[in-house]
Amino acid sequence: MKKILILSIISCALWMNSCGKIEDEYQFDNEITTPYAEMADKATNTLISGFWNDEGYFNYGNDGSNRGFQYWPNAHAMDVVIDAFERTNDTKYSVYFDKWFDGVKAKNGGSYYNIYYDDMQWNALTMLRLYEITKEQKYLDAVLLLWNDIIKGWNTEFAGGGLAWKKDMLYSKNACSNGPASVLAARLYKLTKDETYLDWAISIYEWQKDYLFDRSTGAVYDNINGQTDVLNKVALTYNQGTFLGTAVELYTITKDPLYLNDGQKIANYTITKCIDPANNILRNEGSGDGGLFKGIFIRYFVKYLKLEGIQDGYRTKFENFLKHNVKTAWQLGNLEGVYLFGPSWAQSPVGTTELTSQSSAAMLFEGITLLNK
Repeated sequence: MKKILILSIISCALWMNSCGKIEDEYQFDNEITTPYAEMADKATNTLISGFWNDEGYFNYGNDGSNRGFQYWPNAHAMDVVIDAFERTNDTKYSVYFDKWFDGVKAKNGGSYYNIYYDDMQWNALTMLRLYEITKEQKYLDAVLLLWNDIIKGWNTEFAGGGLAWKKDMLYSKNACSNGPASVLAARLYKLTKDETYLDWAISIYEWQKDYLFDRSTGAVYDNINGQTDVLNKVALTYNQGTFLGTAVELYTITKDPLYLNDGQKIANYTITKCIDPANNILRNEGSGDGGLFKGIFIRYFVKYLKLEGIQDGYRTKFENFLKHNVKTAWQLGNLEGVYLFGPSWAQSPVGTTELTSQSSAAMLFEGITLLNK
């Protein structure tokens, strides 16, 4: 993934103070007349109708001028389609599974491999979901093919361990290449009961906790340069999300309350620091890659909220925050009658948008529907 991020857009919101007591935060009128399932239908169906290419992948743009292909957002767009299928059991969504699986490979040069380790991880996670739904061996074979390549990115020469971000930058150890990998390893353990995967999930999580996690605040830092030991302390929502996601997976496997506590700290930091303080919603992290970040956090945030054992005060705070984002995105971020969404959930796009931003918003609406199911 090309990490050309407009850091000036996001850095100003990183350290904003949270409001008062837990029970006093995010008080608002939650009433929304549109059912959540209808929101999900509109956003997801627009994702398909506006971005799907009959060659078997999702275009990057919806306006005719940016119909190109990018590997990593395709995984998240297909995740949304999977969400819709699991929610509705409607075959109008599952008909895209095989087409996407073949189309992405063809468009990616006849292979699922990529120079970016995180890009392969995202696609492996999506393919694992496809296997879990269909039980078709080809999906699992592709996951294992990718996993065997992904794990080669682990090295102790730089920063004491961790998975590299790129195959030609083994010294750059990033949250985006470690969080999804540990989620993937944990899910492979759940599927196979092979302890090797659980060992990897824990090892990757512990490395990230030691090098890229602020245990006092809950911030997940972006990366460490293993050549200089310089730590990039920008905290991006998708990195918060995958570290949270691993905590959820490891808690469900081990029942160790340490992971539940980590999850609370990660979630609380994200919804109080990674926000637009003007309206208390997840901030605009820019177009392009950044358009996807919020949706990835929401995916794992919802999985966290499905757990038992979360303190009541925090659960109320977290669920109210999620509902507030849904309400704001639907009322302010929605291009009315078209159901397109941009990188800001408080401002509708001007006629066009990108696959990343549309997928992110669809994750928000699919997520709230899942939580309330």
